[in-house]
Amino acid sequence: MELFVPGRICLFGEHSDWAGGYRRANSELEKGYTLLTGTNQGIYARVKPHPGKLILHSSLPDGRKIGPYEIPMSREALLAEAEKGGFFSYIAGVAYQVMTFYPVKGLEIDNYLTDLPVKKGLSSSAAVCVLTARAFNKVYDLRMTIRGEMEFAYLGEVITPSRCGRMDQGCAYGNRPILMTHDRDLLTVEELSVPRDLHLVVVDLAAGKNTKEILASLNRSFPFAESELDKGVQYYLGEVNKLVTGEATELLKAGDAKGLGELMTKAQGLFDRYLTPACPGQLTAPVLHEALAFADIRDLVWGGKGVGSQGDGSAQFVARGKEEQDQIIQLFEKKKGLRALKLDIPAARRARKALIPAAGFGTRLFPATKATRKELFPVIGEDGVARPAILYLVEEALASGASGVCIVVQKEDVGLFESFFNAPLEIGHYNKLSLAARSYQTRLMEIGSKTTILAQEHQEGLGHAVHTAGEWIGQEPFLLMLGDHLYRSQTAVPCSRQLLDIYEKHQKNVIGLRKTHESLIGRFGTVAGLWDPNEKGLLNITEIAEKPSLDYARDKLRVDGLAGDEYLTIFGLYVLSPSVFEVLKEHISQNLRRKGEFDLTLALDVLRAEEGFLGYLIEGDRFDIGLPLSYLETLKNFAG
Repeated sequence: MELFVPGRICLFGEHSDWAGGYRRANSELEKGYTLLTGTNQGIYARVKPHPGKLILHSSLPDGRKIGPYEIPMSREALLAEAEKGGFFSYIAGVAYQVMTFYPVKGLEIDNYLTDLPVKKGLSSSAAVCVLTARAFNKVYDLRMTIRGEMEFAYLGEVITPSRCGRMDQGCAYGNRPILMTHDRDLLTVEELSVPRDLHLVVVDLAAGKNTKEILASLNRSFPFAESELDKGVQYYLGEVNKLVTGEATELLKAGDAKGLGELMTKAQGLFDRYLTPACPGQLTAPVLHEALAFADIRDLVWGGKGVGSQGDGSAQFVARGKEEQDQIIQLFEKKKGLRALKLDIPAARRARKALIPAAGFGTRLFPATKATRKELFPVIGEDGVARPAILYLVEEALASGASGVCIVVQKEDVGLFESFFNAPLEIGHYNKLSLAARSYQTRLMEIGSKTTILAQEHQEGLGHAVHTAGEWIGQEPFLLMLGDHLYRSQTAVPCSRQLLDIYEKHQKNVIGLRKTHESLIGRFGTVAGLWDPNEKGLLNITEIAEKPSLDYARDKLRVDGLAGDEYLTIFGLYVLSPSVFEVLKEHISQNLRRKGEFDLTLALDVLRAEEGFLGYLIEGDRFDIGLPLSYLETLKNFAG
């Protein structure tokens, strides 16, 4: 299994993480707020289980290979190794903590590439710890959330001689920005999305700084202020930081590079005013301020500030664009002899395409399906218009922002579906239509221009049908809508749009969910998981089961907060990463079937283990047209 964990950089809010911890002793202090993002650089590794040892092969940033290090997977040996210090201590510390709580065996980590600089305020040690926690989680399917991985990474690092704050493990969220709130021992995380790419530069100042001295000096001002100096430190790390980080968060959400850079310059001035007097020997930072004032880059940047604990360690700049980013790096390297790194905050990926599998025969609706496909069965909507069921799905996908829709059908049905979506009406029929119906026919032709019909050569299951569209989808996330379900939102936002919004916010596979009585779960995929404490209706999925038995559901699929006879079933809507096509390709090549077919649920469970999966309670109703009685109920109730 391949893993990558980036470093992390604190854009705003440095030192407020530990300052917020002092609220345990002084509740009058403000909470801490830190705005972080992952770096382009990080730690790459291949991991696999081992029957009884923890083994590490590692590569340093300069290309040197070290190891292998080997240690028995016993708690005593791991703890002793962790307490020694050094690179291997981080991995041993995390392994010790994981082994304390989970019945795991050994692990072999081949860290074949590291391009993340060490000891430059980019949390390289935290990245190692997160990678180790994630390796155990993925290899042994421990079903930890990202927050769980962060916690084990933190617990593993604090038993080493290294000292870290909880902010450091923010690298677990990858190369996307997050806002952390630090209140005593409580940590909350808000994932942020940006609408356009932002380009930054991090410069290694190649000068010395003493982080321990900086921390010791600033900590003297807590928990209670005893001088004007202390009041200034508390004021900056409290009220000022809350305002600055709050403004920075909104600028990030808006993708405002200019505003973000200007705010960095402002924040640096406030830092110098309030914090530098507490540790002038380190925070006066002449090398940092010389870099921030570098005249040659003035027209290439929007602004900049120090990194991490500040001092003469590293500097960060918001570039005016991608070309300017390259020029800044070249100027620092050529004129200052300083190494500079790219830091890109990518725009949130959006699902622009929708896929509707409609290739099943419809055995349970025979003999009606001998006449036409169930996806073409008529359903009357709220407007009183009778449409084939598939048209509701296509219209919803387009209304939710899809630029194109692909329908996968049986080979012999391609002409039938293409005729419906693309063929004009015979003129005699057209002339008999009302003006409203003629307008709808024009609209139908417009819809058809955005609709692609693909043939599934052989009917080998839903997973096979989805795989058929892999080339059409390409390497981008997509909306998947089951062809025998209809959806009606309880809000002004379509059901599909609700799910797409969750994907764009969290950038993770997500399934639409609904609460379902236990008497019906045998008809639907069912999930289990843990509710996200920070977002209503959001579930971190730990298991996906296809049409489970009631006994299995009662034993394995209970979810907190539901009635005793309720479970969470799949709504029929998904937003998936293109990784699903690789999983399905592997299943097809290995002829890995369930009940004779290539199963989508099996592939989704692989994605859950490898990438993580969210579920979201859709504010809407699901209508099943795949069974005679459920189709009858749809006819009765869909129009509202």
